[in-house]
Amino acid sequence: MSTETTTAAAPDLASLDPATKRRESRRVILSSYLGSTIEFYDFLLYASASALVFPTVFFTGLDPLAGAIASYGTFAAGYLARPLGGAIFGHFGDKLGRKKMLVLSMLIMGVASTLIGLVPGAATIGGWGAVMLVFLRVCQGIAVGGEWGGAALMALEHSEGGKRGFAASFTNAGAPTGAALGTFILGTFSAVLPQEEFLSWGWRVPFLLSFALLIVGMVIRAKISESPIFEAAAAQAEASGERRKLPIWEVLRRPKALLLTMFAGASGFGLQVLLSTFAVQYSTDAGTERSSVLYAFALASIFSIFFVVWFGHLSDRFGRRPVMIAGLILFVGFLFPLFGMLTSTNWLVLLLAFTIALGLHGMIYGPLAAFIAEQFGTGSRYTGASLGYQLATLLGAGFTPTILATLYAGPGRGTSIVPVAVFLGAMAVVSIIALVLTRESKDHDLTTHEH
Repeated sequence: MSTETTTAAAPDLASLDPATKRRESRRVILSSYLGSTIEFYDFLLYASASALVFPTVFFTGLDPLAGAIASYGTFAAGYLARPLGGAIFGHFGDKLGRKKMLVLSMLIMGVASTLIGLVPGAATIGGWGAVMLVFLRVCQGIAVGGEWGGAALMALEHSEGGKRGFAASFTNAGAPTGAALGTFILGTFSAVLPQEEFLSWGWRVPFLLSFALLIVGMVIRAKISESPIFEAAAAQAEASGERRKLPIWEVLRRPKALLLTMFAGASGFGLQVLLSTFAVQYSTDAGTERSSVLYAFALASIFSIFFVVWFGHLSDRFGRRPVMIAGLILFVGFLFPLFGMLTSTNWLVLLLAFTIALGLHGMIYGPLAAFIAEQFGTGSRYTGASLGYQLATLLGAGFTPTILATLYAGPGRGTSIVPVAVFLGAMAVVSIIALVLTRESKDHDLTTHEH
């Protein structure tokens, strides 16, 4: 698909009447949501597989705890790569446009995820399977690093004033939608197949389905228009003969916004990955069937879509910071009840546990897209928002599964959930402090080059 073709298919926003602009805005928001859903289906499917499949398939020579930690290490590789993807796609997104980078990031993600479903296990090629897994996981990380910033900015920069939190929240709503879709499909294959067949080939099918989702996503992305704010800024710079500055330099020469957004978002990602990895395994170890836990998490993820969008909407009224701080405090307060509920073999109790936790997480995650993007000016917004978001994921989620598994069953002591809760609580305190130090952004003027 050529750049010329995709550009020609998009409408010229400057020539549209207000009603048509609103319709185009809704289409772009829907596109951001669906595109983000597909990307996070691929990325978070790996999270579930890293907890339930990969220790057995790719790390057969290790004891269960060591295998889980090694598997989570490959999971972390994707988070390490996300800031790199954010920097690369952010640079070209600020220079060439948001839309082109969104198409490219989706292509990389779809191909990498499909290939993960084809990687031979340790029984076939030994340790090379794990090496290939890490490489493809890095490709996933680079793609997601570019996807989120572009999708969030397209929704944000097409939206009307006073509705930016609501519009941008649809990008983040794609994460629980993708998680639910991936977890549901993986859970279905886990339930209908004998364990031996599931571990042999059944787990691969959800990854191979990524290719079909890739085709759908590429068609959707081809039909949307470029960000009007980006186009206006580019036209102004061209008309004035202004030399456009290097976006990464604009972000790094005043690093306060980048650092504060990174620390402010970190805890939300730590709590997110707690639910998709550690909590799933914790409940399974307590005696609940793997498929039942996956179904409970998948259904709760569907409920959380509405929480994410609702709290994004509330942040337009009350501000990004108050809503996010309240979410962090309430989630940490729910940690011990959460772990108690996860040991229940009653499926409805499990569903309630995941639903409450993801609902509280929606208070953090719903306003987050707008909060991060609004900290940066137009000329460096893709780069700054992508780096801030992806560094937050690296800090908050990249190594969290490994840390939690180690804290839960550290050398010389039995299993205890207290160190896990203390670690997550400390992360939340850091994020709250960063939020307090950040200016409220819901009324920022997005057309300015600097904030």
